[in-house]
Amino acid sequence: MVLSLRAEGLRFAYPGGPLLLRDVSFDLETGRPLCLLGPNGTGKTTLLRCLLGLERLAQGRIAVNGRDLAQLSPVEAARAMAYVPQDTAAVFPFLAFDVVLMGRTPHLRFMASPTAEDRRQVRNALARLDIAHLAERRFHELSGGERQLVLIARALAQGSGILVMDEPCAGLDLANQARLLGVIRALARDGYSILLTTHLPDHAFAVGGQVALLKDGQLRGPEAPEVLLTAAELEALYGTAIDVIQVPAGRAQGQVLCVPVMHERQGRSEG
Repeated sequence: MVLSLRAEGLRFAYPGGPLLLRDVSFDLETGRPLCLLGPNGTGKTTLLRCLLGLERLAQGRIAVNGRDLAQLSPVEAARAMAYVPQDTAAVFPFLAFDVVLMGRTPHLRFMASPTAEDRRQVRNALARLDIAHLAERRFHELSGGERQLVLIARALAQGSGILVMDEPCAGLDLANQARLLGVIRALARDGYSILLTTHLPDHAFAVGGQVALLKDGQLRGPEAPEVLLTAAELEALYGTAIDVIQVPAGRAQGQVLCVPVMHERQGRSEG
């Protein structure tokens, strides 16, 4: 087991506000994705911002590749960790190639232009995700799935071994969700350390690795999905009954689905 990131006893609150993270601890292993699940407003995005060094902890320590995050310069942190947002607004009509090229910023000297090596890294990242054909397309004209792949390519071009992804499949259709989950599995096999948030427990089973549950600022796990994602745990997490079932899936042994139990309200009968 090779650790790329360790969080120990993280506590966080905005000035004058309540604690949003309460003694959160976990390890992120190289090549083993970690899916973070939790209801809305429970602190998932806050935790990601703390891990990226964008928020100041009230207490605790984050180690990146064995070094204290608080001791890393912004450039050193960016070379170690890359962030993949849900989406990004295209204020200017950048080409997809230029969006990916922005990932090379931590490697550029002040006021320096991208080098031939930077452009080669961009081409490699686009090819790695099989989207080289999108290079000359305007980013804002791409589909949601294509934009998300471009953002992942930007993270790969950044040269960081740790990828932090905030709901990468949000808003995507089933085909694009399946494609992105396959990309995440492949990147993990290639040795990337990946932390991603999601609202769909099925995704944790799909990418393998580990899962952790965050609610009211407290973390359960990490554990293997089949250990932690039980009907009882998911009901406690989301406050609604959820069935965990296994179904056949092509040539695979089976696929696990987490299905909310729907209860129709009975209307009052007229007397």
